[in-house]
Amino acid sequence: MATLILARRHGEPLGKVAYCEVMFDRDTSGEVPEHREFIHHTAIPKLKSWGIETVILRDATTYVDNVSQTIKRGPKAGMIRGFPLCGRCAIQRDCKKRPISRWIRRLPEDTVQYIGIASDEQERLARLRNGKQISLLDKYGVDEAGAYELCRQEGLLSPIYGFSDRNGCFFCPNAKTQELRHLYEHHPDLWAKMLALQALPNKPTELFNRSRTFEEIDAQFRQMDGCIHTAVTAKDTERPRDAS
Repeated sequence: MATLILARRHGEPLGKVAYCEVMFDRDTSGEVPEHREFIHHTAIPKLKSWGIETVILRDATTYVDNVSQTIKRGPKAGMIRGFPLCGRCAIQRDCKKRPISRWIRRLPEDTVQYIGIASDEQERLARLRNGKQISLLDKYGVDEAGAYELCRQEGLLSPIYGFSDRNGCFFCPNAKTQELRHLYEHHPDLWAKMLALQALPNKPTELFNRSRTFEEIDAQFRQMDGCIHTAVTAKDTERPRDAS
């Protein structure tokens, strides 16, 4: 969003904007619901009012398709894939990069891509393809904090930053505890869907992330809630001391 704001402010040439929405299943977005609401009902309409067309890309396959797919070859043949591995996310490869790559191949060869990498992300900037990919944030000296402020000024800051310092799919194995806790507390329907996937048999590993299963995370939150409830109940029922 900060890149688009800069392009508009500085009169940079701008064609279509591609937004790739990873789907959990056929009917459920992989976006955290608050962020999906922001994208579809705030960001895209705002861009339209600026005269910028947004193309929504989705792969034919979903997260559930990937998790439940049967492995065809190798020592784990016959098992289902299970949760994607941290650092080797098949969802990023199949449900995000693939539809974007297909769309880009249909563009004219001289198309230049604006990539939203801030000026203080030098390692990521070094991977851009010279001439074909550029960062307007780097060109105009806008770091990550500056990008945040640009979006805030334009009313285009996702509400997700109210409870997280990053954005990712609600089923991301890299999700931090506060992200998972938000999902657990505010979106029990999605939480239940993840527990149902955990219950699927015949997976190479039961781990959701590098160290825990989704059931273990669920048990931790339930235990925390139990401790909080017990503490509050004990405090509320404590009799006041005799003031005399």
